[in-house]
Amino acid sequence: MFYFSIMGIMAFFITAMLKSVFIEMGMAVGLVAIFAIIRLRSSNFTAKDIAYTYTIFGISVINSLKLLKFPLLGLLIINAIIVLAAYLLEEYTAKYHFERLSIIYDKLDLLKPEKKEKFLKDVSARTGREVLRVKIRRINYKRKRAFLDVYFKDKTHLI
Repeated sequence: MFYFSIMGIMAFFITAMLKSVFIEMGMAVGLVAIFAIIRLRSSNFTAKDIAYTYTIFGISVINSLKLLKFPLLGLLIINAIIVLAAYLLEEYTAKYHFERLSIIYDKLDLLKPEKKEKFLKDVSARTGREVLRVKIRRINYKRKRAFLDVYFKDKTHLI
């Protein structure tokens, strides 16, 4: 969610600013090419790193446009909105970010609703993480296995 939100905000401001400035088609295609090259050639970077890079490039493009009709205060306000949006999205994702782990579970008798607490303790003990929520994707009664999606708070995301 963070990545799409911050990239959407940047795309909005860039297109809004480009409407008020005459820009050649070559520059617009070049700008898209830069973003595509960064995304396709940077397998080492996470999507979050790419979103921040896109944001920095976007702010740079917005600030580099020579807008005679657009005052400096307007650019400062736009920059502040972008930085504030990035900060708020970062805080939101840190607070509500859950990791998902797909596991195969073999104790089908614990999947009953009345044994929920015992089930959560067992899954937490097996995974070594504090399980917050479990989604049952599929149950194979013949092989006595359940395919689960286990959700837990990611401690490394907060660092």
